[in-house]
Amino acid sequence: MAAPVVIILAAGRGARFLASGAQRHKLDTPLGERTVLEHVIHAVERAGLSWHLVRPAGGTGGMGDSISLGVNATSTASGWLILPADLPLIAPESLLRVAEGLGEKPLVVPWYQQCQGHPVAFSRRYFPALRGLTGDSGAKSIVQQARARSEVLDLPLEDVGIIEDIDTLVDLRRVEVLSTQENNRVPHVSDKEEL
Repeated sequence: MAAPVVIILAAGRGARFLASGAQRHKLDTPLGERTVLEHVIHAVERAGLSWHLVRPAGGTGGMGDSISLGVNATSTASGWLILPADLPLIAPESLLRVAEGLGEKPLVVPWYQQCQGHPVAFSRRYFPALRGLTGDSGAKSIVQQARARSEVLDLPLEDVGIIEDIDTLVDLRRVEVLSTQENNRVPHVSDKEEL
């Protein structure tokens, strides 16, 4: 099966981040040696997956418009992983696991503990529904309908990066701390042994 394309959603205005005191858009904010957006793109590239960035000048009318733009621009793909661009800690392995999940079910929803994460993956069968999204309505209704038809794979992952998004400067500081902890991990030592 051909690998799906990762649609990186980066068209939001980041208003909450600016309102929290930031001087620039959250996606262009440095986090270590890369910007927030560059971390996400780097993770996708390390996973070996194709990607398409949705970040038109002037933004879009909302999440639905962004998803539709991305899916229409990659209309020959076998499927899509819908990934918000403000998840800089996401692991390449998580992206691969979600992509592989499409081999089991046509829609994959990752979870970290009890929290639904990203990216949500859609097989080609959802192309008409995804390309028809508009405004600020995301794909939640598509997931709900698929769940009612038992078409959803709920995939548990041990990656806090699938839920740690950045909406405010407080979020950025928390992610900086988590990033430092990840980079300082001792190889081959379980979390339990580290405590």
